[in-house]
Amino acid sequence: MIRREVDAAGICILTFDRPGSPANIFDKATLLELNSHLTALTDDSQVKGLVLASAKKSIFIAGADIKSFSDEPDPERLRDLIELGQSVFNRIAALSIPTVAAIHGACVGGGYEITLACDYRIASPDKVTKIGLPETQLGILPAWGGCTRLPHLIGLPKTLDVILGGKTLAAIPALKCGMVDELAPAEYLVSLAAQRILTRGAGLRHRRQPLAFKLMNSSLAAAFIARRARTALLQKTRGHYPAVEKALDVVVRGLSRSLPDALALEREAILELSRGEASRNLVRIFLLQERAKKLTLPAGADGAKSDSPVKRLAVIGAGVMGAGIAQWASARELSVVLRDINTEQVAKGMATIAKLYEEGMKRHAFTAVEARAGLDRISPAPAEVSLRNIDIVIEAAVEKMALKKDIFCRLDELAGPQTILATNTSALSVSEIAAATRHPGRVVGIHFFNPVHRMQLVEVVLGKQTLPDVARRAVKFVQQLGKLPVVVKDSPGFLVNRILMPYLIEAGHLFECGARIEDIDEAMLDFGMPMGPLRLIDEVGLDVANHVAADLASKFSDRLQQPAVLGRMIEAGLLGRKSGAGFYLHQRRKGEPEVNPDVDRFHNDSRHAKLDRAALAQRMTLLMINEAARCLEEGVVGEPAAVDFGMVMGTGFAPFRGGPLRHADSRGVARVVAEMELLAAGGEPRFAPCVLLKTMAETNRKFYDN
Repeated sequence: MIRREVDAAGICILTFDRPGSPANIFDKATLLELNSHLTALTDDSQVKGLVLASAKKSIFIAGADIKSFSDEPDPERLRDLIELGQSVFNRIAALSIPTVAAIHGACVGGGYEITLACDYRIASPDKVTKIGLPETQLGILPAWGGCTRLPHLIGLPKTLDVILGGKTLAAIPALKCGMVDELAPAEYLVSLAAQRILTRGAGLRHRRQPLAFKLMNSSLAAAFIARRARTALLQKTRGHYPAVEKALDVVVRGLSRSLPDALALEREAILELSRGEASRNLVRIFLLQERAKKLTLPAGADGAKSDSPVKRLAVIGAGVMGAGIAQWASARELSVVLRDINTEQVAKGMATIAKLYEEGMKRHAFTAVEARAGLDRISPAPAEVSLRNIDIVIEAAVEKMALKKDIFCRLDELAGPQTILATNTSALSVSEIAAATRHPGRVVGIHFFNPVHRMQLVEVVLGKQTLPDVARRAVKFVQQLGKLPVVVKDSPGFLVNRILMPYLIEAGHLFECGARIEDIDEAMLDFGMPMGPLRLIDEVGLDVANHVAADLASKFSDRLQQPAVLGRMIEAGLLGRKSGAGFYLHQRRKGEPEVNPDVDRFHNDSRHAKLDRAALAQRMTLLMINEAARCLEEGVVGEPAAVDFGMVMGTGFAPFRGGPLRHADSRGVARVVAEMELLAAGGEPRFAPCVLLKTMAETNRKFYDN
């Protein structure tokens, strides 16, 4: 796992290079091997310093082996692993020689914690270099010294920002924050690290902190900072993420403890958290993300071309979605043709792309040179151009079937024989669109979510005639873009919108029947959703939500009926954020929007006015569970994990609950069915449980075995 060499100047270089893997990770075997190298190092009196480096192209060390961590059923064995990591990193920190970490690539979790045990950290400014402690996003906390050592390096306030937020920073922000000490080109990292050891020696570990830093880490300041942080945390997490609260406690208490006692706090906290349901669900979601990155579909007859990366892309439609797709692809070094009906529309699209690059530069996602190069890779096309040398065409026009058919009929003539024709439709039938072409087998759905630069999930929608090789290439293309694919069958609403719309429709019905906007949205925020359903409708646009609701209601009229309130509000010009008002008032540039008092006139009756928030949340979540089970029942996807993965990544469905089907398991399928049947018997047939749920309840089955 690790190569050891000592150069002529007496600098020992330990190079992590896990065989047969693109990533370096920490497991028990790696830690034991590292420990043996440290023993050899301490026995060699000629060694003047230690440099930690990596031979991987894009990863320094990607932390602990999360899969083995999650599969570990024995808490004592997990305790042993935590103690081993702490012990080995302590040996590095206690070395009498200077130590420097030469960081290139992902340096996260345990990968960053080992650098904290070093005296000095030099990182490359490359885009692949990411530095941070994301453990709280997995429902755990840094337990190999991260909670203990980071406050002494960057101070308590910055430490809490990083650890509680589970943040991973690019190299420049990490330098500004103090998480690394210096930046240097990747090819010079090791030589510069050696030079720093030879020229500065023990001075690398003796850093003078200003008085303000020491005051901020004092017991009095820590108590004040902790109180404020705890209040903000509870407002944000509503008590659903115990790892964040536990991390706050461990970091603050550890400040005034000895090193062994502080590490003991870390150890006991992670052991407690790892046994909790929230951590198990968050780790499962992480592993599903990793699986999506490696997903491979069977090759077709021409499988040799399936793995060829896409080089040239055309996007038809320069609106918000088309511009977002074009920008994201160009940033990943694809040549992009951006086509629309006239110069004005293309110019608007290019302006949107330029703004996305500008915002990316502010976040340090791009340098100015990278942003300029990305823009240069986009060719605006206000007139028809040849697409014969294009690898994939993505249509992102408005959601009108007749228009899409016309577009695909023409694309079929313009594109080369190997070109994939993809639609970004969010709900329309891919099979019907494909039928407008002479070669329906090369048509597939590649549905991005808005905003493209933030949403990781992409639905790859297989039409009835989509060829296996086209499906495979589409999945590879999504992965090439750094997105996470979920493969779904062509069906109304596909997967995510199919499950989301009954939830949004129910929110509309509840409002119509007297429930307050605040209660509806707060109920789902309390449940763990990132945004209330009525606020989400405002963000999407009432006109867009109404259109999708009408389309799905026409397909599932037995249980879906679009809320009349949406149509009435649209007639009144209340379209949501785009018009400045909807269920909320969006007039202020900063801060949360305020409830629109004018919409109370759209209540039809007061049937649900007295429902408490728990009852409101129950109704909306039951419909999501029911529709999720139907998607599985109908084969829209092949397994429960795909349903839950799609909903967590596509809608932000309370990640700590693991998804709607995992949530049904935790509540008990029989209990869920009983609640549905009670509501259905009370005159609301839309709550009638699907056949799959009823069968599972009768046979005492669960969606998951563990």
